[in-house]
Amino acid sequence: MPFEKGNKLAKGRPKGAINRSTEMMKLTIARAVDNTLNTLSADLEKIRKDDPERAIELALKLMEFTLPKLSRTEMRGEIEQRIQTINVNINKSGSEFRD
Repeated sequence: MPFEKGNKLAKGRPKGAINRSTEMMKLTIARAVDNTLNTLSADLEKIRKDDPERAIELALKLMEFTLPKLSRTEMRGEIEQRIQTINVNINKSGSEFRD
């Protein structure tokens, strides 16, 4: 028996409801993130002792999530350059410069 529009026997999942597998996945990820955040400070301290450069890289990456990035700004400018002519006259007494 094919599905007929308006069938009231099986209403299905309400609009916007999350299925069980998605709900379980979100819960698992939330627990993992929570555990990671609890030990983050100690983990960074261990990394800092072994490889300070790597610890700074990780700290900078984490700061991107707390500090907003500055938006890009476009700068435009016109360069106006005037060319000056210099005349050099050489005579017997030496050289003379004129603008």
